[in-house]
Amino acid sequence: MITDPTLTRIGEGVELHHHRGQRDAARDLFAQIWDDINGEQGDPLHVCVLAHSMADVQDDVREELVWDLRALAAADLVTDERAGQAGVPLSVAGLYPSLHLNVADCYHKLGELDRAHEHLQRARDTIGALGDDDYGRLIRGGLEQLEQRLNAG
Repeated sequence: MITDPTLTRIGEGVELHHHRGQRDAARDLFAQIWDDINGEQGDPLHVCVLAHSMADVQDDVREELVWDLRALAAADLVTDERAGQAGVPLSVAGLYPSLHLNVADCYHKLGELDRAHEHLQRARDTIGALGDDDYGRLIRGGLEQLEQRLNAG
């Protein structure tokens, strides 16, 4: 269970976006949290989760990619100990498949297919960190779908 108040606020934004269809309200909340955590200078766990969520509410794929790359860079600075303190149910290794999937998807949308394939492979290389639960199946399904789109041309 998430115990970190900042992650709880980010979760509220995710709820606004995914369950209530309030994308603009989610983006506004994420922007406020970004200011509150001092942007990229903040706690890497907060930066990672917030940037990952902020990417999903961008209208422009280039902006989405900027946020996804921020999330990926911040993940490299997060420790399992810090994630555990915040109540995150995944190891840090479990963050990478989704992060690389999102980056690969952006590169695909931008027509940068070599980079898309590179990040798709990185996602595949890290997929073993996920369990055979709903989240793991969601990410595996996303990888399969992106791979099909990349192979289709």
